[in-house]
Amino acid sequence: MRAVDTIIRKRDGHSLTQAEIDAFVSGLANGTWQDYQASALLMAIVLNGMSPEETAHLTDAMLRSGERMDLSDVPGVKVGKHSTGGVGDKVSIALAPVVAACGVVVPKMSGRGLGHTGGTLDKLESIPGFRIGLSIEEFKEVLRDVGTCMIGQSATLAPADKKLYALRDVTGTVDSLPLIASSIMSKKLAEGTSALVLDVKCGDGAFMRDVTQARALAAAMVAIGARAGVRTEGVITDMDAPLGVAVGNALEIVECVDVLKGGGPADVRHVTRRLAARMLVLAGLGHDEATAVTAVDRAIDSGEALDRFQRMVAAQGGDPRICDDVSRLPSAPGVELLRADRQGYVTRMAAKAIGRASCALGAGRNAVGDPVDHGVGLLLRAKPGDLVAKGDVVLELRHRDARGLEDALILCREAVAIGDEAPAPRPKILEEVR
Repeated sequence: MRAVDTIIRKRDGHSLTQAEIDAFVSGLANGTWQDYQASALLMAIVLNGMSPEETAHLTDAMLRSGERMDLSDVPGVKVGKHSTGGVGDKVSIALAPVVAACGVVVPKMSGRGLGHTGGTLDKLESIPGFRIGLSIEEFKEVLRDVGTCMIGQSATLAPADKKLYALRDVTGTVDSLPLIASSIMSKKLAEGTSALVLDVKCGDGAFMRDVTQARALAAAMVAIGARAGVRTEGVITDMDAPLGVAVGNALEIVECVDVLKGGGPADVRHVTRRLAARMLVLAGLGHDEATAVTAVDRAIDSGEALDRFQRMVAAQGGDPRICDDVSRLPSAPGVELLRADRQGYVTRMAAKAIGRASCALGAGRNAVGDPVDHGVGLLLRAKPGDLVAKGDVVLELRHRDARGLEDALILCREAVAIGDEAPAPRPKILEEVR
């Protein structure tokens, strides 16, 4: 079965058979499909879409391209969590130790930055010494001892997806419902959890720009999970503006520590709290929504959630002292301030432009293998709805040697709008799909 024939069929708008999809995925895994061929098929999929059957076949083929993790020797109920990606989205890093402190095991295999969105692994690697490349046995040992562990995708779990993930990031093929759904669910099903909560981002900085798209993606993934016997829920959350006030790897770790100490921005606390509560409910340990929220609050207020995070960091080779001394994290020396050019209300803080500005400073990648500067990024000194005076600081850019600074400033100016009337409040939790 020639790769070029499969590419042509999808280019011309036809549905691919299971055999064609299997050949594509196995070709990715064994190297018989070249990168340029895979990239061509990815673009054809973006342009012409995939049917639900094609998407299910693609998910199954990527899942079968590797092993499925067996966590039966790790005591406890295992619940997974995944975000479709956003700007300033550090929720997984704060949420996993909270849920672990409530008695649920949270295995977490995460990815690097994709497009304009930040990556959980890049953020974690800003912690000095933190290892994301644990073996499966090391991963299980940390899960047994701590209750949560965050690592990079194992080479043996859905290996075809790892190759696709990297290609999509640099070929303009990230924004595709079937590719997103199959990528996420092949990895999540391979993790071996019995339940899964999906944070589906929606808005300017998300891959799903409106609620209709986000609902369709959530429904597709919930259906895939149900077919596989994994209790799955989707929560659609707002990503019109960045989440929290920090955008950038080490800056976001500081914000996570603040949340685990009971502080941090209200929107990050709210989303973390709600998603953690849903994970407890899905664990099937007798929690309803109200008791789950109470358990989450208790885990944070008691300091147990922060303790779990410190133990996880230490178990993975990182420096747990960053929780008491954030100066141990990387920081960029340069500071540039973007000020309001008029008095009024902040009506827009466009997440995508802010994410691109962070990448321009060096916090993200333009090509596979590009280095990441963990110390650069942005701090939002005003959020949508805030009243500012002319000259007030709206954004603070942390840069190194002015790298990418001019491009970042152009993007930031495009991102911010100030008007005479306050915008209507937009809730962070938009819908739930079950």
